[in-house]
Amino acid sequence: MIPRLLDAVRSLAPNTVCHIEDGEIINWDVSEIKTNITQPTETELATELTRLQAAYDAQAYARSRKAKYDLLNQDEMRYDDLINSTTTWQDAIAAIKTEYPK
Repeated sequence: MIPRLLDAVRSLAPNTVCHIEDGEIINWDVSEIKTNITQPTETELATELTRLQAAYDAQAYARSRKAKYDLLNQDEMRYDDLINSTTTWQDAIAAIKTEYPK
């Protein structure tokens, strides 16, 4: 899932409760936890959101590969390869890895 402002808040201040409306924190509540975590600044949130976005973007190949892998009937392909002495499954996996390199 594409990172959102709430993800940045949770990353910087886990276990806090806040409400976000129109891209702004409108309520900051730390009463449920035993520490006083200060609300992150806009700069801190923007920096963390940029970091989370970069981490998300770095895994684009993995999401694309998974989508392609999910389309394969891999168990049947492996069984057919075993029975027929073929490499259909290996070839399909290699093609996906070539199409979406790390």
